[in-house]
Amino acid sequence: MQPLSKYDRKTILAEEVFIEIFEQEDEIKKAQMLLSFQDRAKELGVKSQFDMLVRAYRRVEKESKAQRRTQNSLLENWTNFTGKYEAMKCGSWIASDDGIHTFNKDYTNEVIVCYHPILPIGRLKNLETGEEQIRLAYKRNHKWTEITISKDMITSASKIVQLSKLGVSVTSENAKLLVKYLSDVENLNDDDIPVQKSTSKLGWIGQDFIPYDTDIIFDGDMQFKQLYESIGCYGNKQMWMDHVLELRKSGRMEIKFFLAASFASVLVGMTGALPFIVDLWGETEGGKSVAMMLAASIWANPADSMYIGDFKTTDVQLEVRSDLLNHLPLMLDDSSKVSARIRDNFEGVVYDLCSGKGKSRSNRELGIRKESRWKNAILTNGERPLSSYVTQGGAINRILEVECKEKVFQDPQYTAELLKKNYGFAGKRFIRILKEMGVDEIKEMQQKIQKEIYRDDAMQKQSIALSVILTADKIATEHIFHDGQYIDLEDARSLLASQSEVSEHERCYRYLIDKISMNHQRFDPAVNMEQWGVLEDGYAVMHPQAVKDLCRNGEFSYKAFMNWADRQGLIQTDGTNKTKVKKIDGRSVRCVWLKLNEFEDRDGFSPVKIGDEEENVPFEQEELPFK
Repeated sequence: MQPLSKYDRKTILAEEVFIEIFEQEDEIKKAQMLLSFQDRAKELGVKSQFDMLVRAYRRVEKESKAQRRTQNSLLENWTNFTGKYEAMKCGSWIASDDGIHTFNKDYTNEVIVCYHPILPIGRLKNLETGEEQIRLAYKRNHKWTEITISKDMITSASKIVQLSKLGVSVTSENAKLLVKYLSDVENLNDDDIPVQKSTSKLGWIGQDFIPYDTDIIFDGDMQFKQLYESIGCYGNKQMWMDHVLELRKSGRMEIKFFLAASFASVLVGMTGALPFIVDLWGETEGGKSVAMMLAASIWANPADSMYIGDFKTTDVQLEVRSDLLNHLPLMLDDSSKVSARIRDNFEGVVYDLCSGKGKSRSNRELGIRKESRWKNAILTNGERPLSSYVTQGGAINRILEVECKEKVFQDPQYTAELLKKNYGFAGKRFIRILKEMGVDEIKEMQQKIQKEIYRDDAMQKQSIALSVILTADKIATEHIFHDGQYIDLEDARSLLASQSEVSEHERCYRYLIDKISMNHQRFDPAVNMEQWGVLEDGYAVMHPQAVKDLCRNGEFSYKAFMNWADRQGLIQTDGTNKTKVKKIDGRSVRCVWLKLNEFEDRDGFSPVKIGDEEENVPFEQEELPFK
């Protein structure tokens, strides 16, 4: 091309000039050339003719480009995205860094499907449900982003618009076309898109343990992404180990037991035990929260709002969280912060957590949702024992309580800060040890320990839970800490509640006896107040309604208690409704004849008889034998 000054009125309108300009690939250079030639054409007085020819060439160029795209669409196109993703077959779609395009039916107009690159890059098949998820990659602002979503989200125009929340350029207008494009790309590249095993649960999946074994991908709920990402190794392994060894040297039961309970969580399923709760309770400033952080640091980041949860939630959220953790411990800080919804049904929550199974619920299609299931330990703490929130023996039987006394940690702030910066090493090492030992050796060890701690009067569920914790303590002490700081067996046995403490009916009986002792005036006809009955020959002869009211106030079942009391010989009855006739104030009344002071206290004191003002007198009690 010659200098502009050489062009005259005729040569500046020649075809060669426009061919040279419009063959420029660089759009900026093309624009500069056009401006320069327009200025020269103006000097020569032919600018209007020059502009007319420019418009004509632009029209021809556009039609030519459309024709080339039409021809290409009849063939098999490939994606042409810059970046790390290889080209994929895309059928009749035009996929480039300008976005995804297609044409209308007669190929006269171009239609925009998506303003940016997007393509499927992988599929995940969930091992529990068999459901598939899809991995998408899309490019916005020159940056690629990957997301994992449910497969049905890209198969429905009404659902795919939800991707707009994640930055995908999709509206109700282009939703159908985007669904069709993604479907075509996925199916045309079926053999090239990798399918990987995935799970929405942590812990044991066959012989693998998530997240340490990377062959299986986690595809859990995005709302728990932070919880999942908190699990792993960080900081200095030796610094964590040296500090924990120093803490264990103190001999504090609270430290060793909470550490063991955290390790024990991954043994629950292996040993065939049921989930259980370990509750650390005591006055404020005792070190409960730091002990929880110590237990969490075995597996994950113990900082606030990372791995450790709290009671300010709903029972449904607890189910979902437990299902996700699966075999890893569920940790809930400060039971005093329990939400109203849980407080009103605390016993139900305890039963559900310790059953290892969530409630069955229907989905929008009126089918049954996948049930949440887990096999782990639940670690809690609070100023009051967790058992004070429950009354039923079955719930109490699922809780092991450890009292947190003063100053568990000499410098709790230093411990807390150290744990936030160094964590996760012990859990990974513990899993490796368990794999080397094998299930049979671990179960044999647990059953042997269970026999050693057996107590005739102890509840079986608590005994099994304690044996799992002591098994974890033994393995961790011998293979990780190597310090000989085992949990003392006698201290461990003392945590087991006796059957009488757990039995709801026996607690109901003691409750009634206490109420009778506290209300002498209600058995004295000389006192002008509501009377419950009379005291006679070692029995409280009471109106049935009075007993029913007392049982209801104490949250006990009147009918269940009366059946039990009859079997235990604690009531007199003539066979009618567990009652017997008694003359009160000259008229015959059916009454409950409840025997007084049948049981002696476990602490070695005889209960005070009704009306007896003498103090309790200790007596010799033979210690219960241990097998």
